[in-house]
Amino acid sequence: MTTSATVGLIDYGSGNLRSVAKALQVVGAEVRPVESGPIPTGLKALVLPGVGSFGDSVYQLRKRGLFQPIREWLLSRQKFLGICLGYQLLFQTSEESPGAEGLALFEGQVRRFKASDLKVPQIGWNRLTWTQEAFARFPGLPDSPFVYFVHSYYPVPAESSIIAATTTYGEEFAAAVVTDNLFATQFHPEKSQENGLAILRQFVSSLT
Repeated sequence: MTTSATVGLIDYGSGNLRSVAKALQVVGAEVRPVESGPIPTGLKALVLPGVGSFGDSVYQLRKRGLFQPIREWLLSRQKFLGICLGYQLLFQTSEESPGAEGLALFEGQVRRFKASDLKVPQIGWNRLTWTQEAFARFPGLPDSPFVYFVHSYYPVPAESSIIAATTTYGEEFAAAVVTDNLFATQFHPEKSQENGLAILRQFVSSLT
């Protein structure tokens, strides 16, 4: 496949970078690892993956000189893809790490599943319901796809207008958000087989 865009993949010691990089390459992106600040020039988008704790990830981003450059990238409305913890970090705070401040691009808190009859973390497949906003930004998204989740926490956006998809695990929650420059998911598109690749393809196609 012809390379369509160069994306910076943030490496801060957290996340399954190899599978994310491979999935992005499959859908036509050229992937450049970014291990410390400042952000290199020539990138069409930043990708922030992540598996681990909210507080530790904030610490690592700051330690590597990446926290403020990522925040400035977001505030300048450049293209961005967040995956799992990289989605949660876009919000202000998390119940997982009291006192740690996220990138705070969006108002809202990351909360833990509370229903006593749920297995936490949620591990497995769940069906998405896209919002009209999602289809307005990415008309080629797969309809009502099953995607793969591994998480104990989920963001609760203060503004419902940014929600791109919902799903239900004990309660309905925002499984993804979207703006004119940003797409972020609680699920793992790189682990979601053809549906995940179709979602990533929509994002990468929007960069050209």
